Amino acid sequence: MRLFWIRLIVTLTVILGVNYIAWRWLFSLNWDAWWIAVPLIIAETYSLIDVMLFGMTVWRLKVRHGAPPAPADATVDVFITTYNEDLDMVMNTALAAQRITTPHTTWILDDGDRPALLELAQANNIGYVTRSQDWDSSVPRHAKAGNLNNALMETHGEFILILDADQIPDPRILDHTLGYFSDDEVALVQTPQYFVNVPPSDPLGSQAKLFYGPIQQGKDGWNAAFFCGSNAVLRREALMQLGLVRYVKDTEKSVHRALSASRSAIRRARRATDANQPLIRDALNRVESATRDAEVRLAAGEALGDITFQVRSQVDEAVSGLVRADITALRADLDEIRALEVQGRHRVEDSDVMEIPDEVIDRMSARDWSPLGALESVQVVLDLLSVERDGEAQPIMPLATISVTEDMATSMRLHAMGWRSVYHHEILAHGLAPEDIKTMLTQRLRWAQGTIQVMLRENPLVQRGLSFGQRLMYFGTMWSYLVGFVTIVYIAAPVIYLLFGILPVTSLSWDFFLRFLPFMIANQLLFAVVGKGMPTWRAQQYSLALFPTWIKACTTAARNVWFGKPLGFAVTPKARQSGAGSWRLVWPQIVASVALVIAAGVGIARLVAGLNEPLGTAVNVAWVIFDLVIFSVLWRAILYKGFAPDSENQSTTAHH
Repeated sequence: MRLFWIRLIVTLTVILGVNYIAWRWLFSLNWDAWWIAVPLIIAETYSLIDVMLFGMTVWRLKVRHGAPPAPADATVDVFITTYNEDLDMVMNTALAAQRITTPHTTWILDDGDRPALLELAQANNIGYVTRSQDWDSSVPRHAKAGNLNNALMETHGEFILILDADQIPDPRILDHTLGYFSDDEVALVQTPQYFVNVPPSDPLGSQAKLFYGPIQQGKDGWNAAFFCGSNAVLRREALMQLGLVRYVKDTEKSVHRALSASRSAIRRARRATDANQPLIRDALNRVESATRDAEVRLAAGEALGDITFQVRSQVDEAVSGLVRADITALRADLDEIRALEVQGRHRVEDSDVMEIPDEVIDRMSARDWSPLGALESVQVVLDLLSVERDGEAQPIMPLATISVTEDMATSMRLHAMGWRSVYHHEILAHGLAPEDIKTMLTQRLRWAQGTIQVMLRENPLVQRGLSFGQRLMYFGTMWSYLVGFVTIVYIAAPVIYLLFGILPVTSLSWDFFLRFLPFMIANQLLFAVVGKGMPTWRAQQYSLALFPTWIKACTTAARNVWFGKPLGFAVTPKARQSGAGSWRLVWPQIVASVALVIAAGVGIARLVAGLNEPLGTAVNVAWVIFDLVIFSVLWRAILYKGFAPDSENQSTTAHH
């Protein structure tokens, strides 16, 4: 019955939204103020698409009622990832992992390579893995993804439970999740992330009940519930298959690029050398022929190793031919010099000076002594023709390394290969959320950057193997981070009217209100019904209030993907950071709030002076108040002093 009401309200919201946006585009744009009217209607259209994607997500909301019994003979590795977290925290999680009732092996994956942690692990019979010498400073380390990929090569369990260093697992976590893997097509089971150090007011918006609930359940209905980095069980076979498939695909791309670049190098070599020389012309022709043949064989799907070996062999033969010709010419020249030396000494017996005729010197100076140089640039390019990943610590990378967050890209690739995922809506691990705004912003920025990196590198809308629903489920999450740009317009529009009396619409007529208000009411009703009593307002607040973070994430991720600018990687601190300077972290929101307040005051003054319309002023002042309420969550976050547990959750916190 709940799903019926959700679908009914989704349908109503979409109809009302399309009716409103269509009317706005066709009849209400104030073209005299196009510079704000057009951005505003684009922003509103973005919001409608966002609502439609949310509606589609919950259209197939799937409520699971428990997994089948776990297979008795399953082998499981529990991975606890850590870099610089407090040793007591890591060991608390590791010891809790040891108490998981299903037979398993617990491993601490220490990316900090700390001897003290190794000693603690050994003293408690806990496995310990750190990076090998192959992961030296000359190769990419890929942060958490690299840590996990390294551990996958050192362990052998059929299934992998991944936990962050602060996530204390429930002893029943495997009992309640392994049974889903009775379906041989299931590669991932994700459970919620829940935090014990969050008060009911949740000032930092950490609990994400809407996401770890209706959104993931909705994605589950589309077989698109995705990996969230922790509290998840994965099938090793699926990960290793993914690693092998990506290795082949990446190698094919590399070979394609090298062969394409070699053609350009050959053209440059013909222009830069005396290509009329038979030796050079023949060598370049042989290399070009080998390159074309390799492209044909690559398109036919032949083995990459055979293709690259044959190309390299033919190029080496061409080079050897030039070397032999070089040596033959050099010997002939030396013989000529010796003959001249004998003749000179015969003529001038009393002198040690050897005279060589000028015509011989001119002829030897004019000769191209290195025809081998004609192939130098070609050889540099073809050196890339390799099936080995010399630039990586290991050739097989099961977890995706294309972003600073490995989770979404990995699950999207698994889905594209035909694997299934499950979202199990039961809290089976208890973690620690950020306790200050600085840490929270660092965490949210990294999440957003990673998501945008995936969108720019592997846009789900064009990925082969994904169903239509899966494409939209992944794209919807990526699309949501573009809201930062939209928020600027939502701030600017009321300020512009209140300060200057410029409306982005032709008029605030009844046509406007009869279309706008029903759409907004239906939109909020949809959240209320989907949330089923859970608070969703905090998530809506932070979606808009963190607009500078979302904009920074989009721009820095784009620079990283398009221009190779580094992002860096910051592990989210698990301890509270100093509150000094917190206000500076949100200076754009402070500036926006001050502008809104000033605009409201000026707008009321203009109303009194008869310069603004009463209805326009009322609507825009209400809009200002709404924006200020949105930003108010940040002032609470800055003043938040950290978690002070009450008697109700003392025991849970003590467990940590």
